[in-house]
Amino acid sequence: MNQQSAVVNEAEIRERLDAVGQGHLLRFAAELSGDSRAALVERVGALDIERLPRLIEAYVRNKPSFAPPTDLAPAPYLALDPATPGHSWDLDAARSAGEALLSAGKVAAFTVAGGQGTRLGFDGPKGMHRAGAVTGKPLFACLADWIIAAQDRFDGVIPWCVMTSPINHDQTVAFFEEQRYFGLDPDDVLLFPQGVMPTMDKDTGAVLLASKEAPAVNPDGHGGSLRALWTSGAIENLQRRGVEHISFVQVDNPLARMIDPVFIGLHAAHPDSSGEMSSKMLEKTEPSEKVGLFCEIGGRVSMVEYSDLPEELQAQREGDRLLFNAGNPALHMIGVDFIAKLNQSDEGFALPYHRAEKKTPYIDLESGELIEPSETNSVKLETFVFDALALCERSLILETDRIDEFAPIKNASGSDSLESCARIQTERAARWLEAAGVVVPRTESGDADCTLEISPIAAMTAEEFGELALPDRIDAGASVVFETP
Repeated sequence: MNQQSAVVNEAEIRERLDAVGQGHLLRFAAELSGDSRAALVERVGALDIERLPRLIEAYVRNKPSFAPPTDLAPAPYLALDPATPGHSWDLDAARSAGEALLSAGKVAAFTVAGGQGTRLGFDGPKGMHRAGAVTGKPLFACLADWIIAAQDRFDGVIPWCVMTSPINHDQTVAFFEEQRYFGLDPDDVLLFPQGVMPTMDKDTGAVLLASKEAPAVNPDGHGGSLRALWTSGAIENLQRRGVEHISFVQVDNPLARMIDPVFIGLHAAHPDSSGEMSSKMLEKTEPSEKVGLFCEIGGRVSMVEYSDLPEELQAQREGDRLLFNAGNPALHMIGVDFIAKLNQSDEGFALPYHRAEKKTPYIDLESGELIEPSETNSVKLETFVFDALALCERSLILETDRIDEFAPIKNASGSDSLESCARIQTERAARWLEAAGVVVPRTESGDADCTLEISPIAAMTAEEFGELALPDRIDAGASVVFETP
């Protein structure tokens, strides 16, 4: 961009900002050097400037709240055991439909990987953190193995979309290149950063300045992944390839079945599904468990945060199970055309925003000094992917098992840590081994007295695993990994 066009562009941006009362964002432009000034104009111009007044009115001047509607009910679901009365389904038909879609190249994988490993004591993208119970392979590699395994079994290409964030995109791309894309074809791996939202003063709605060169912004949430798929060109790429459905997982869960033919088939072909968005659920362990719940509102599946569901409803039981028992492990199938529809709404991206009040450092407009607030001073907005469920014509939910498919690494220690993840990986492998007749050592408390890891390349299911050449027993204290068929 030459100097004259940069000046014209700045004048245009300034005019748009003034029209919505946000002209202060260029307050310090005249103090900046040419490159810094151009960077400020580019960053401010990337904001959805004309939409700011609507966001301020809806989320700053007002605080949206959730009141449970009178027709709130537990969401219907298909049970883990296909023969369960009232929740039954045809396992063979679902698997056959899913395998056909995979063979035809109609399925892509999608991993949300914008987070950093800060809470894990790890300096870098969370997807680079070790996860394999025995191998220590990183989270990205654990998930890539699902794609490699499925491509080998079903002889179809499975593109992998990976959403990063502005703060870890370059490092993530470099890691994929260093790791040679974990054995995948680079042309089939689509890496792109998520979008951001302006961070606003909670009293006035003015967008804060993070520095004299940049407005304050925050990631737009995991719901923004559906927008990033569109704005990055990934959806256009997938449509050109003939992909119809996307398997959505978060990067911190190495046991997530990135490719599950049964779930894919149910999502695409079951009469309870419109093929727009389907979800897996985990049975809630106790009323106080802090997990979002699948519910039915107005005849459609919706997600209700645990904090929004009255305690008396959370505690209600039906026999020995909680009535509202369908917890959300963030495992979804989403239709490509559905994502396109969400992004082509006349009102802009269709998902609602959620409001959070935070402490955000900002540049004082009078002194130009950076202020570190002692109390909350800002409103940050983000979207949640599960809000798309309420926009589906029919949304299917499939029960899954915690040990089989949920071992997230979120904390440095305790629950949802690397240690707990390794225990769950080991327990899943121990169950598969015992089902195949292998003796697994256990402690007096019943825990597996060993460390085990099964790559999906070796076996994607317990049934596949049972067909392998396995040892008669596992020695106490042993560390064993199964990586090849």
